Amino acid sequence: MAKITIDKEKCKGCFLCVGVCPKARIKAEKTLNKKGVNPVTFEDKGDCLGCSFCAIICPDCCIEVYK
Repeated sequence: MAKITIDKEKCKGCFLCVGVCPKARIKAEKTLNKKGVNPVTFEDKGDCLGCSFCAIICPDCCIEVYK
């Protein structure tokens, strides 16, 4: 199973990763980070493909994927 980590303080809330996740496991959080934006969070339900689309599209390199 793949695992994703997200640096929520570095995230600028562009949500590009939300649109590319084939399993729709990346969502916007309701709380704000230090930048005053809603970062994304990973909902681990055990079915992440580890495709790395989210990490590739992230302009600020906030996402790391571990297989």
